[in-house]
Amino acid sequence: MIETGWADGVHYEVHSNGPGDAREVVILSAGLGGSGAFFAPQMEALTARFRVVLYDHRGTGRSDRDLPSPYAVGEMARDIAGIIDALGEDAVHVVGHAAGGLAGLQLALDRPAQVLSLTVINGWSRPDPHIARCFRTRISLLNDSGPEAYVHAQPLFLYPADWISENAERLAEEEPHHLAGFQGRENMLARINALLAFDIDDRLGEIACPVLVSASADDMLAPALCSRRLAERLPDATLAVAPWGGHAFTATAPDAFNATLIAFLSGEPLPC
Repeated sequence: MIETGWADGVHYEVHSNGPGDAREVVILSAGLGGSGAFFAPQMEALTARFRVVLYDHRGTGRSDRDLPSPYAVGEMARDIAGIIDALGEDAVHVVGHAAGGLAGLQLALDRPAQVLSLTVINGWSRPDPHIARCFRTRISLLNDSGPEAYVHAQPLFLYPADWISENAERLAEEEPHHLAGFQGRENMLARINALLAFDIDDRLGEIACPVLVSASADDMLAPALCSRRLAERLPDATLAVAPWGGHAFTATAPDAFNATLIAFLSGEPLPC
């Protein structure tokens, strides 16, 4: 059963077994693209055990396109909190990819009682030179060449080279869809700048909830060293580094990631 709702302009979906479903809630927060559909490869595995909430980040998809100014990761965290409040839940599991993971970290600092556990996928706690170089390149593409060039280059930052070669036809078919749903230049720049300004490195010790720090060793955008730093500095962290899959390894190697995520959320030993 899928129910839809709004939390102060943010559109969300609740996937459940229907009224009376008392299973724990998992909220999935996407990366820079912002679309809840990013987590499609995780839905079958997660909905078998949990109520699952997908949402489109403010400024993207079906959510309101107007962003507050100034805009920061704290605004992203408040939107997750707003969904939790709208659901009437005391606390939930938060799973975030890149930008969504940063929002989860900020939420765990701002409203710790609302976070049962946190999963941060390819995230970071402070500005990283390589991430900044990648984002500056994407900003230049957007400003100098426009959305078409930005969307066309997107797979280079998300996927391994061999996966791109093997899925060239699929990527070509998806490109017009991504361009049609593009969140707009101003919103994209505001969201990128929010990620570049994010720095909670000296506050990681305050995050008390269990955290799964999940990364891919060949991530082109967010080096795995950022995830290792998170795991070293968080009080209750479990590090899981996939050997292959790129920044979007949740889509390129979903079975292994799903097994790790389900084990963590269920309090079971992680698969070897």
